[in-house]
Amino acid sequence: MLDKLKSVEARFEEINQKLYDPDIMSDMENYQKLMRELKRLTPVVEKFREYSDALTEMEEAKGLLDEGGLDKDFRELVQEEFENAKSTLEKTQEELKVLLLPADPNDDKNVIVEIRGGAGGDEASLFANTLYRMYAMYAEARRWKTEVLNSSPTQLGGFKEISFIVEGEGAFSRLKFESGVHRVQRVPETESQGRIHTSTVTVAVLPEASEVDIEIKPSELQIDTFRASGAGGQHVNTTDSAIRITHLPTGTVVECQDERSQHKNRDKAMKILRSKVLEEEQRKQEQSIAGQRKAQVGTGDRSERIRTYNSAQGRVSDHRIGLTLYRLEAILNGDLDEIIDALITADTAEKLKAEQE
Repeated sequence: MLDKLKSVEARFEEINQKLYDPDIMSDMENYQKLMRELKRLTPVVEKFREYSDALTEMEEAKGLLDEGGLDKDFRELVQEEFENAKSTLEKTQEELKVLLLPADPNDDKNVIVEIRGGAGGDEASLFANTLYRMYAMYAEARRWKTEVLNSSPTQLGGFKEISFIVEGEGAFSRLKFESGVHRVQRVPETESQGRIHTSTVTVAVLPEASEVDIEIKPSELQIDTFRASGAGGQHVNTTDSAIRITHLPTGTVVECQDERSQHKNRDKAMKILRSKVLEEEQRKQEQSIAGQRKAQVGTGDRSERIRTYNSAQGRVSDHRIGLTLYRLEAILNGDLDEIIDALITADTAEKLKAEQE
């Protein structure tokens, strides 16, 4: 581990020197790339230097204790310094193990979130809207920007499906654990008898892919235009502005009809398509690496039931980590940090366990 840390520190110093190079400073793309790498390395280097200082203090104190001949009071003082340095050393060593875990290359990316109503008919569509609002409020609290890419609204104010982009630092690192099936148990707005109904909604969280991440050739695309449809108002056009793009090699189909402009719909559809194709490529790569251990929490299979929201008990339960919180209203209003922090902690623990095996 020490060799790896020394290598990280050397790279940190190398980048710091490069940032003063006029050629680097004039190349904005390269400059920003180095700044991102520097930001990623900084906490590791700072913690390593804290570890090194503690090691030096512990060795100096031990040297004094081994020499002998110290009076009682001074020996007690040196012994205390030795114990404090040893405690700091052990603590920073464990923190460094976490910092040195392989980073998810997608963590700093924006995300595309797709929410689809599942079992439960109208109630599932209404809950899809509830989850969209939850994520939008969470993004707003973190000062992230959201933009709807495509939606299929219902007459009752729900969504059969909705796709939106979340732009902000660390968006994927925080939201990637939301992929999966979300279950709600509540009395539907459409239910007159007051009976509790169970519905499901599927959430998929994809890292936004750029043209650099995934190359899609024009010859691989089939692009169709059609007239937008929906619950009325802005979702119904009199021109063929809606776009359907099919990626022929994978059969991936994306539609976008929220904008009145065919050009804008096409741009939004391509954002979703690139991210879906990249996700599929990464999934295949993971499966092809024989014997690779995957984190038990991870990003989750989108067919896996990950969370239940129970209205009668005011309860939210995340089934992957056995976490239950009795603050349903706050969570549906975007207060997700306690759940997400617990998921990140559990994921980190699983990765550390895998590293040690």
